[in-house]
Amino acid sequence: MAMEEKIRLSKLMAEQGLCSRREADTYIERGWVSVDGVVVSELGTRILPTQKITLARAAQAKQQDRVTIMINKPMGYVSAQPEGDYKSAASLIHAHTHWAGDTSEREFSPAHLMGLAPAGRLDIDSTGLLVLTQDGRIARQLVGDDSEVEKEYLVRVRGQMRDRGLQLLNHGLSLDDKPLKPARVVWQNQDQLRFVLREGRKRQIRRMCELVGLEVTGLKRVRIGRVTLGDLPGGQWRYMKPEEKF
Repeated sequence: MAMEEKIRLSKLMAEQGLCSRREADTYIERGWVSVDGVVVSELGTRILPTQKITLARAAQAKQQDRVTIMINKPMGYVSAQPEGDYKSAASLIHAHTHWAGDTSEREFSPAHLMGLAPAGRLDIDSTGLLVLTQDGRIARQLVGDDSEVEKEYLVRVRGQMRDRGLQLLNHGLSLDDKPLKPARVVWQNQDQLRFVLREGRKRQIRRMCELVGLEVTGLKRVRIGRVTLGDLPGGQWRYMKPEEKF
């Protein structure tokens, strides 16, 4: 019987959803990680997938301090780093743009902007729900290669859909010679479609629509997993509540 292959500890921690690989290295260096009850503080350590990894309370407390922010991104803002004359969505996060309807009971602190990164993207000409987080676990859950979290969009279109277009939008299209995962696409009204996707290729919905003869004139993300945009106004943001889960 072949021996089980050892895997880098930080990689295994990320795969198990304990934290991101970068966070794992920090926790290991600080002596906050134990394997089968023994503290491991050497970077690059390899262990068996069957061994038990535990985080010290200090690491757990640090994770609980991390914030995740939901913003209703307006048009004209980019998801990540500023590009040319366009500002990043994170530049909208101030005390005065904090939604009055936020029930998380958190108060805004400039420290919440440190290490805040978008978990997924929303094109510059799209609006709606964008998640920014300090928590590597959430980032991996939403944008990891194995992510199965649904994302829902309302999409305004114009043009004449080709025969079997709706069927193809649901399953059967390819982008960049790679088949798309099955989607759920239905008409909301005569000029608006509802898309539910489990992947996020670059400008995916616009390109899918082009393939069936439609032009997208407006795109708004209204849900990620179990978290909805709700009544959050455009250009405002709120904190993710402890009880909320994607």
